[in-house]
Amino acid sequence: MHRTDSDWRLRLAAFARIEEIQQSRGGIATYQDLKRGFEFDGERIRLFDPRRGIWRPRQLGRHGAALTVVTAPPPKPGRTPAYDDQVASDHGWFVYRYEGTDPHRWSNVAVRRAIEDQRPLIYLYGIAPGIYDPIVPAYVVDDDPEDLSFHLVTDLLTGWQDREPSMVAESTGRRAYATASVKVRLHQQRFRHLVIAAYREACAICRIRHLELLDAAHILPDRDERGRPEVPNGLALCKIHHAAYDASILGISPDYEVHVRDDVLREHDGPMLRHGLQEISGKKILVPRRAAHRPNPEFLEERFTRFRAA
Repeated sequence: MHRTDSDWRLRLAAFARIEEIQQSRGGIATYQDLKRGFEFDGERIRLFDPRRGIWRPRQLGRHGAALTVVTAPPPKPGRTPAYDDQVASDHGWFVYRYEGTDPHRWSNVAVRRAIEDQRPLIYLYGIAPGIYDPIVPAYVVDDDPEDLSFHLVTDLLTGWQDREPSMVAESTGRRAYATASVKVRLHQQRFRHLVIAAYREACAICRIRHLELLDAAHILPDRDERGRPEVPNGLALCKIHHAAYDASILGISPDYEVHVRDDVLREHDGPMLRHGLQEISGKKILVPRRAAHRPNPEFLEERFTRFRAA
């Protein structure tokens, strides 16, 4: 295939647009971003169809490969997700469910065509309603009709505008590493979004509201089997207070009070130390309105014990 192949050029343009969105949004994409689509050969191309999980614009033809597959965000408790995708599996791939149960449905055929033509696509992983973490490039590497699913992987390749399809050679080891890394990112991204939303987009300590300066801090680390990426194990903290919390410069007691290490309280330095750390000692943190989202008191106690030992 030559780079002038219109299918390939359209994909390059779509990937470039996704990259622009991610750079402007800190790695995510919103419904409105995706809805605007992109320009290609004088036409406006849609990046996805919000009504379905598989999208192929008409410009790719009736027999072309899909351009985008979408995972719905996790549902509210007790509800079934629209697309039962598996991210947290031990396999080196994502499991993407068929649209419906008919393997010969046009949309499922379009995804299967991506295997035959070795065409990369966009995988929009929903982390919350209207918010997606785009995975580009994504490759469909297997079709499992018995399980009504496809297997997808990602890659580390960059510089799409300088590549031809024949240059995008498969590397199993590289793709397995990239896919595992992206799975970790997806969990972190969703955790961050849920925690920051629960804390009303503000640092629990200083109340700063600049999203680009906010992190979701674990109370118990993720290496702890109880340290799951769930809101009660998280605190919305600005980057300075997150670093101070992780370094045991400050601690948070089960009654939500901020404590600053004694030696730090005795230091003499500039205004950042005075206003950013010393003056917050003894203050109460902001907590989520919903009781179910508030910090787990047992986790806070365990973490606070480590702080006092430090």
